[in-house]
Amino acid sequence: MQSDLWDHALSLYARPGVEAACLDLQRQGGDVCLLLCATWLQARSIEVQQLRIEALQGCAGPWQRDVVSPLRSLREQWRESAKEDQPLAELREQLKKLELSAERALLERLQACASQWPAGRPGQTGDWLAGLVPSQLQDHRALEQLRAAALAHQASVDDD
Repeated sequence: MQSDLWDHALSLYARPGVEAACLDLQRQGGDVCLLLCATWLQARSIEVQQLRIEALQGCAGPWQRDVVSPLRSLREQWRESAKEDQPLAELREQLKKLELSAERALLERLQACASQWPAGRPGQTGDWLAGLVPSQLQDHRALEQLRAAALAHQASVDDD
């Protein structure tokens, strides 16, 4: 089992269909870092508790709002213009790397937030994805894709 949230996120995100599912959920208002954290907590058999959900949301919300979202917004604003402007395209690539660094910092913050939560019994910990996804996305197809990929990923990690 991977103990580091960043490594878990990279490994899961690389699985077929996960990137598309995460981006779809993000476009609909989901926080991909929180959702990847949810899959990590589920894999570690950490019990879902409302106070823990609130702690994670409290950690992620300001960082997403003040750091990640402005970087993403600017990168997206430059998408079309950068196709015809090489210096802008280079700046956009730098911005993309900075956005990824900001997401990594958020995952590190989320891991620190959850670092003292003890593992429970596998299969009896609750559903972290349901707790951390916005209510309008509870039955979204992309969430089910992410859930299935996370289960398959965990099975492959457990087999190692």
